[in-house]
Amino acid sequence: MSNVTTVISSETKEVSIGNGRPFVVIGERINPTGRKLLAEEMKNGNLERVASDAMAQIEAGAQMLDVNAGIPLADEPQILADSIELIQSLTDTPLCIDSSIIDALEAGLKVYKGKALLNSVTGEEERLEKVLPLVKKYNAAVIGISNDDSGISEDINVRYEVARKIVERASDYGIPKEDILIDPLVMPIGAITMQKNRSWNW
Repeated sequence: MSNVTTVISSETKEVSIGNGRPFVVIGERINPTGRKLLAEEMKNGNLERVASDAMAQIEAGAQMLDVNAGIPLADEPQILADSIELIQSLTDTPLCIDSSIIDALEAGLKVYKGKALLNSVTGEEERLEKVLPLVKKYNAAVIGISNDDSGISEDINVRYEVARKIVERASDYGIPKEDILIDPLVMPIGAITMQKNRSWNW
């Protein structure tokens, strides 16, 4: 398992992720969450800031770019697809397609040139059944998040079993292990302490 390498690509450039390989920097600034001006511009079809943010992140050292178009009451599938097409016309940097909306993920995958990384799939049954077929259909890779219908467990063994479930279910669809990147949800001590304090404050 230590030799497993995940390869993400654009039409002409590859990025390899795996044990023993250099850390891969993924720029995540193309995300309208908490950015009112960007959200309004993207909603109105103005993608100039998307383009400038993409190039700025690459100049700052990003080896991949995460692209998110999660804007309430907007046509997220179309905006995401348009953003991906624009970015790929400007750079050969591989992309991570980021959405909680299945139609948006597929819209992005349809226009993507290369092997994309999807963000993301959890251990929830409904999510597995919707995301994994897309991963297989478009020969993508996917980030597996170690939580399920019960939320994020503080027990590392529970999170491990969720990760195992994701890998095994992916295998059922014919998706190889190297196309799954697991996020084990390692929580900082401060976050766990705050969570416990809230649960005790009744």
